[in-house]
Amino acid sequence: RPARRYAIVNQSSPTGVMEMANRYFTQGTFEFLVALAANNRREWFDEHKMHYEVTVRTPSLNFISDIAPDLAQISPHFLALPKKVGGALMRVNRDIRFGADKRPYKTNIGIQFRHEVGKDVHAPGFYLHIEPNDCFVGVGLWRPDAIALGKIRDATVEKGDVWLAARDDKSFNRKFSLAGDALSNPPRGYAKDHPLLQDLKRKDFIAIAPLSDAAITAKNFYPRVIEHFAAAAPLMRYLCKALDLRF
Repeated sequence: RPARRYAIVNQSSPTGVMEMANRYFTQGTFEFLVALAANNRREWFDEHKMHYEVTVRTPSLNFISDIAPDLAQISPHFLALPKKVGGALMRVNRDIRFGADKRPYKTNIGIQFRHEVGKDVHAPGFYLHIEPNDCFVGVGLWRPDAIALGKIRDATVEKGDVWLAARDDKSFNRKFSLAGDALSNPPRGYAKDHPLLQDLKRKDFIAIAPLSDAAITAKNFYPRVIEHFAAAAPLMRYLCKALDLRF
């Protein structure tokens, strides 16, 4: 489905360039993120709130709203909620309560379509990350808790052929590479000589497909993301089944 366009004239972008905004993301999106990285202060953000709305939040919510029916064709159990707060668009404010880094704002766009039972970023999900020179589609389960991690490892031991079918699916591997952290040593309770030991040592079950900045602003941006999500179905189905979740 082609991206629809609408006429919004951005009269005072961070670079001073007037532009006609795409329904989704434009060069102005990246210009705003670059400018935010250089001026990560509440005063600056407040002064440029309109730019955030036009180049970041509105196109993000448009994308989330549009993708809902197509995502449901892949799995009806992942939520595409186009809400300013509490939906698929991750909040721009950083949690600065516990870290030494007190910059108040994230300098990327994070959009996560979580499973319907998930409450946070640790739930299985489809993810889109937009950041200058670091854009990607991500899928899977990041930092699962001990119980979830144990279920996935047990499923891998009990039905290794099913895991291998998902991990080695040709369509999946044409677009994605498995990523994330892993243990240095075999996990406790699992055979040290297990043929799938490297997979059992995983602490994250995520996969990443890099995208160029140009791919984000291209006319085929929307169908490309859908194609990536569809290619990830074998991994997502495996994780959901291991966790007794509907896919």
